[in-house]
Amino acid sequence: MISRAHVFDGRQALAGLYDVAVDGGEIASVSAEPLRGGREVDAAGRWVMPGLIDTHIHFYDVHAVSDPDSMRAFEDNELPGKLGLFLDHGITTIKSVGDPTDGILATRAEIAAGTLRGPRLLATGCGITGRDGHPAATVFSGNPWARERFTAEVDSVQQIRDLVHHLADREVDAIKLLSEGACAHSGGPRYLWHNPAFPDGVELERLPLGLLRAGIETAHERGLRVTVHTTQQAAAREAVEAGADGLEHGVTVEPLTDHSLIDLMLEHGITYTPTLWIDDAHPAARGNLKKVAEAGVHIALGSDTFSGLFGANTLEEAELMVAAGMTPTQVLAAGTSGAARQCVRPDLGTVAPGKHADLLVLNADPTADIGNLRDLSVVILNGELAVDKR
Repeated sequence: MISRAHVFDGRQALAGLYDVAVDGGEIASVSAEPLRGGREVDAAGRWVMPGLIDTHIHFYDVHAVSDPDSMRAFEDNELPGKLGLFLDHGITTIKSVGDPTDGILATRAEIAAGTLRGPRLLATGCGITGRDGHPAATVFSGNPWARERFTAEVDSVQQIRDLVHHLADREVDAIKLLSEGACAHSGGPRYLWHNPAFPDGVELERLPLGLLRAGIETAHERGLRVTVHTTQQAAAREAVEAGADGLEHGVTVEPLTDHSLIDLMLEHGITYTPTLWIDDAHPAARGNLKKVAEAGVHIALGSDTFSGLFGANTLEEAELMVAAGMTPTQVLAAGTSGAARQCVRPDLGTVAPGKHADLLVLNADPTADIGNLRDLSVVILNGELAVDKR
């Protein structure tokens, strides 16, 4: 039990002090009246909130993994420590959106079984892209072994349907499609993908519309939500109109000037994951986030970390979102209840009876200063003490 704490419940700060009782991995009670319990964390006026959820990470090292031996070395020597970094920073759930299917699902199973310490792991398996699309022809252009495992390139409607069915049979948590680049399949302009590692750019085409629709329809038939990687307004509109449930990145490479696109996001209940940590180099990314957030589009926290400073990058993402114009309370909601909505996990992201007991105790008020997420005292995962910095 956590006693005498201020509470941010996943949507708002509650007035007064509360006791939060935990039983069997679930929150049993949130009471303004003092409760009696067994083991007790005396918050003494500190802050309790749901554990953070990062809805967009790439866990396996895309640079180091290039053959079976390097894959095994990563899993044996680096994977456990990297998982622990999330918990050390208060991230209790992560969503992988483009890792090798076999590896990430095996890691998910080990965490769920308790044989591997780490945050709750949700996974899409490999990302699905068009032939020579992003990231196959960009990030993995020089790593053919990883290219075949981190991504799946499709050429036909039947191929994408079969692949989505295969992933659904593997019990992935969602489907990730990638629509990046110019609409060359319909006569659109030439598009160059730029990255510091590719100064000359890589010419790309978007996933053909027929394949995009088929992938989304098949996923929905199997009860899976679909999140689509986009960076341009035209691609974002195409994804929403095709039935996508969420946009990863959204609109980053140009200012969002199409206000009807924002209306369309609202109409379709789209979740927008801005990933400023990776996209902040694009001048329009922050302004676009401010526009969609002010309009009331659902926002989810996602850092798009590539084997980097796991955990720390998630907190930096939250700070960048505030710098873009969101309030700390809005960002906290995006990293808890909003992220849970994106992951279709209503059992997460809220301090309320019946929810999973994934809880943080902070030394200072995160609703006043988002930087106070860094002043972490205790992490509780599934009702068990996971990190104690007292």
